[in-house]
Amino acid sequence: MSKIRVLVGTKKGAFVLTADGKRQNWEVSGPHFAGWEMYHLKGSPVDPNRIYASQTSSWFGQIIQRSDDGGKTWNPPGTKPEDLMGPDGMPKGQSNMFVYEGEVGTHKWYDGTQHPWEFKRIWHLEPSLTDPDTVYAGAEDAALFKTTDGGKTWREFPGLRGAKGPLWQPGAGGMGLHTILLDPKNANRIYIAISAAGAFRTDDGGKTWKPVNRGLKSNYELPDPDAEVGHCVHRIALHPSRPDVLFMQKHWDVMRTDNAGEQWREVSGNLPTDFGFPIEVHAHEPETIYVVPIKSDSEHFPPDGKLRVYRSRTGGNDWEPLTKGLPQKDCYVNVLRDASCVDLLEPCGVYFGTTGGQVYVSADSGDSWNSIVRDLPAVYSVEVQTLP
Repeated sequence: MSKIRVLVGTKKGAFVLTADGKRQNWEVSGPHFAGWEMYHLKGSPVDPNRIYASQTSSWFGQIIQRSDDGGKTWNPPGTKPEDLMGPDGMPKGQSNMFVYEGEVGTHKWYDGTQHPWEFKRIWHLEPSLTDPDTVYAGAEDAALFKTTDGGKTWREFPGLRGAKGPLWQPGAGGMGLHTILLDPKNANRIYIAISAAGAFRTDDGGKTWKPVNRGLKSNYELPDPDAEVGHCVHRIALHPSRPDVLFMQKHWDVMRTDNAGEQWREVSGNLPTDFGFPIEVHAHEPETIYVVPIKSDSEHFPPDGKLRVYRSRTGGNDWEPLTKGLPQKDCYVNVLRDASCVDLLEPCGVYFGTTGGQVYVSADSGDSWNSIVRDLPAVYSVEVQTLP
């Protein structure tokens, strides 16, 4: 029977949750990197032992961690803030990825020019579909990096900033590159999303990029209703069998494209509110999608205090609330953009974590829910590995 490994990044450390294919009895390992912000953890789809993690601190800076044994040990070895301090109480020079210079906690990336630029953290890591040593990383302020040697060295994709980069603006949470989707049928095609710039696509492996935001409307944020960039995209998702069909949770509106982002249309339908952060596609049903609506952009909690996942089996417009096992009163948590995922088992498992520290699983595609663990620090990300 297959096993499941759930990787949870939180405000104060990382946790690794494991179970067999029934997804009922869970073992909890952690906290790893206790006290650090763990923005995102994700495992390689081709090596079940390989995991990458974004370890961040406003004081000590950004480190990319790698495990080659399923999260038992990590490299680089520093797992506590004091491990990275020199005798003067300051950070020890540089991390494995970024150069410290000037103000503690900032990072400068040297792209071959005489004027390096700064960024704050890595929001998202996306391992290659074919090579465990190749990983893409999305940064704040928005930039895309790639390593082909397991995280030892990285290079930036400067062509992305050529896609109207001077017009990008930060969203309320910063200007982070938070979504990276690799096309399993076309190695040269990558989709990314930036808050609050929009969605972008490359068809030549990252040399050049184009905005793919036609059909998005952002009347509250943009004076031009047909602006190419400046849209606050919260998350995009696809099913590997149909990489030209994408679903989007936007800052207001759930959207769909059937032509690789060339044109989007709204599929919010009968949702109680179309504001939210995550969106997922069922592993075996390309027309089944999940969202977690919250009340508004100023009130980041479920409508009426009832935590509900909504499922559409028709690719949008017709939505049903999934409530069994979820709190239906006095619940005022949020689910962040990277805090949901699905596994590859049958029936498909669906997972999400909350800012209240709960991680939920549905082993029946959303019909019923159970909490795996409660009272963690605020959950930033939830990813799953389906193991042999």
